[in-house]
Amino acid sequence: MPNPQEELLPPSAEDDELTLPRASINKIIKELVPTVRVANESRELILNCCSEFIHLISSEANEVCNMRNKKTINAEHVLEALERLGFHDYKQEAEAVLHDCKEVAAKRRRQSTRLENLGIPEEELLRQQQELFAKAREEQAREEQQQWMSMQAAAMVQRPPLADGSVASKPSEDDEDEDDDDY
Repeated sequence: MPNPQEELLPPSAEDDELTLPRASINKIIKELVPTVRVANESRELILNCCSEFIHLISSEANEVCNMRNKKTINAEHVLEALERLGFHDYKQEAEAVLHDCKEVAAKRRRQSTRLENLGIPEEELLRQQQELFAKAREEQAREEQQQWMSMQAAAMVQRPPLADGSVASKPSEDDEDEDDDDY
C-alpha cells in the first residue's frame, strides 16, 4: 500500500506531463478563496485530485465511446460518464459549459464566414482589389507629378527670366572648365 506522504510529493518529470498546469490550479484556488492562504502541500493534493478526477471521467467516457462503437470521445460520452459515475450535479454544470462553448464556436464560425456571406465570388473580390491598387498607384503618380511641378515652379521663381523671356541657366562646372582650356 502506498505511503500517503509519497502521494503528496510533486510528480516526477514523467508524470508531470499528465497533470494540470500548477499556475492554472493556483489561479482557480485564488479565485475561489481569495482571502485564504493555501499551503503548498494542499495545492499539490488539489492538483492530484483534479488529475485523478479527469482520469476517472476520461476512462469512463472512453468505455461509453467503445460501447457505442465510436472512435472519438465526444461531449455526450463525457456527460454520460458523469451520470454513470454519480456526478449528477457536475453533469448539469458541464452541460451549461458545453452550451456556452457551442455558442462561442458558432460565433467564431459566423465571424470567419463573413467574407463568404458577402455573396461575391473570390475572383470578383480579387478584381476589385486590383482596381483599388491601380487607382492608388495612379493617385500616387499624380501626387508625385504635382510635387515635381511645384518644385519646378519654385525653381523658376528663384531664377528671373532674361530679356528674351527665357530663364537663365546656372553655369555648370563643366562650362567653367572649358573656359580654362582656351589659353
